[in-house]
Amino acid sequence: MDGGGGVDGRDLLRDESLLEEGEDAAASVGTGETLSQQEREELRKELAKVEEEIQTLSQVLAAKEKRLADIKRQLGVSSLQELRQNLSEAWQDVTATTAYKRTSETLSQAGQKASAAFSSVGSVITKKLEDVRNSPTFKSFEEKVETLKSKVGGPKPGGGDFGEVLNSTANASAPPPEPVPEQPREGQ
Repeated sequence: MDGGGGVDGRDLLRDESLLEEGEDAAASVGTGETLSQQEREELRKELAKVEEEIQTLSQVLAAKEKRLADIKRQLGVSSLQELRQNLSEAWQDVTATTAYKRTSETLSQAGQKASAAFSSVGSVITKKLEDVRNSPTFKSFEEKVETLKSKVGGPKPGGGDFGEVLNSTANASAPPPEPVPEQPREGQ
């Protein structure tokens, strides 16, 4: 065959490398070219050979995939375990990125600052509540409640705290519940 565009092995390989995946080999032959009967026969043989190789490779791949599934089953590896492993590896890849590390550091710093702010706000509130409790107004109110308590419930040994005073005052001033008369049922 001629070396200037003939159908020898080197030209076929060079032409095939230019084909897109899935493109028909017949489409690579120019429509203006006319092939001799011998060239057409060689192309048909080559086509049959490539199709047979593709079928063989597909069968080999299917057998390898079946063997892989058998080995995994024997090892007790399930699809769920594979998914977990893949997710774990993906998470490790994500955490190794610079962007993740920067974001994590920023969020950590923000959390520390927020924690410090909440702590200082809590301290301020505690201080203010102590100031209110020690104020003359609160002391006067507390004395009035104690006086009311002693008038209503009498003195209790040990004093008691503010919550006990409120509960005892509420219980002392509430009237006892009246019993509800039983209604006769219809049909009796």
